[in-house]
Amino acid sequence: MAIQSERTTSPKLIMGNPAPSLEVKTLDGGVWNLAEQPTNKYTMIVFYRGLHCPICQEYILQVEHKLDAFKELGVEVIAISGDQLEQAQQFKATTNIEHLMIGYGLTLDDMHRWGLYISKGHFESEPAIFSEPATFIIKPDGRLYYANIGTHPFARPDLDLLLRGLDYIIHKNYPFRGTEWD
Repeated sequence: MAIQSERTTSPKLIMGNPAPSLEVKTLDGGVWNLAEQPTNKYTMIVFYRGLHCPICQEYILQVEHKLDAFKELGVEVIAISGDQLEQAQQFKATTNIEHLMIGYGLTLDDMHRWGLYISKGHFESEPAIFSEPATFIIKPDGRLYYANIGTHPFARPDLDLLLRGLDYIIHKNYPFRGTEWD
């Protein structure tokens, strides 16, 4: 007996295509817009589940600790969740984030547009709806280069391996991958 889902997820994003639009408020009081990022740098977007997720707290703190290494390679990094301002401020305070840009207020439409997996809160500490973690890297010309989209909080890209890979691909002009289909 085959099991069929009654729902579908968002369409898969294709590497080499333009990245979807994205604009979020940031804890520094500004608005971050992907379309306005420097055209001489890569952009890394780390979507995280939110304040309620202790694994997110650990991972985003690791990103903070590697921030200088990403910047040395010419990669600007932002961490974004669907949390609202108060939760995002509490997240930053709890994790002792000092330098990593934190975006908040990711909408359900944004989550769908980026192909994120979306979960319904099952525990009192969880929001009603939130996205699962994902990491994207966008080339300076605005095209998607890398995607790692998770369904649970437990598996994330290894940051040291990601940094080594970025060092290689940036200096060797490594081609897009995952673009072929039958």
